[in-house]
Amino acid sequence: MKSVDALEHPDGPPKAEYEAELAALQLEMLRIQAAYRAQGRRAILAFEGSDAAGKGGTIRRLTALLDPRGLNVHAVGAPTAAEQGRHYLYRFWRDLPVPGRIAIFDRSWYGRVLVERVEGYCEPQAWQRAYDEINAFERQLVDDGAALVKVLLCISKGEQLERFADRLRSPVKRWKFTRDDLRNRRRWDAYVQAFDDMVARTNTEHAPWVVIGADSKRHARLTTLRAVTAHLSLGVDLTAPLAPHDLIREASAALGLPLPPDIAPAQPDAPRSEEAKRDEKKKKKKKKKKKKKKKKP
Repeated sequence: MKSVDALEHPDGPPKAEYEAELAALQLEMLRIQAAYRAQGRRAILAFEGSDAAGKGGTIRRLTALLDPRGLNVHAVGAPTAAEQGRHYLYRFWRDLPVPGRIAIFDRSWYGRVLVERVEGYCEPQAWQRAYDEINAFERQLVDDGAALVKVLLCISKGEQLERFADRLRSPVKRWKFTRDDLRNRRRWDAYVQAFDDMVARTNTEHAPWVVIGADSKRHARLTTLRAVTAHLSLGVDLTAPLAPHDLIREASAALGLPLPPDIAPAQPDAPRSEEAKRDEKKKKKKKKKKKKKKKKP
């Protein structure tokens, strides 16, 4: 597979086209969420990528129309002291979604083979062992019925510099910049190698990576939403769960509201003709005669 440092970075579409497709994909995500909630399905989305690659902005576009009551976004940072005393996957098991919900991880369990590897926060044997542990973890999730999508957003070194400069210039974006960004940039080549090894070792049939060259934010966002909606809709009935028509009629009448145009008014029983009444009497007489014959010894 091509190194993440040699990815193509296509330009995004013109603004009008971008906004039209984005709106359609966001509506599709809303349909997916409604279906998952109604059918008790679970979805897990894991986002990784280089600093300033646009993970947060992509997640915001992905979730723009979603009901927050059926969604959890986990911004994964350094483990707490309590979490450090447990297996590194512990906190991810704890945050897995229950049926009917979607969980999004902004950075994920791959920290063991990325930042912890590069920064020396764990022994080499630990991060080398982690590839098999992660593959087994993801295999369990998929076998248990969860839909799992893994997205890797990567930008070029030049694009990262431009985005860092934009953050430093803008008072409302400066909070995003940390000393970690400086440290990680100095170790660019080490992180490229870690990303390459991660994809090579964990791009499995049951949990493949969606790797995106993200120098264009429009391209990255649309490509991510296309991949996520395509995967989450596989084998899923996306027909929106509807309220019963009789409930809608009852509520409209009680609230003094007009019926929605797609709901027909209740039809009263049609009066029966005299001929239909005679036919019904004849049928009843025949049934009585049959019962009497059965009773005779």
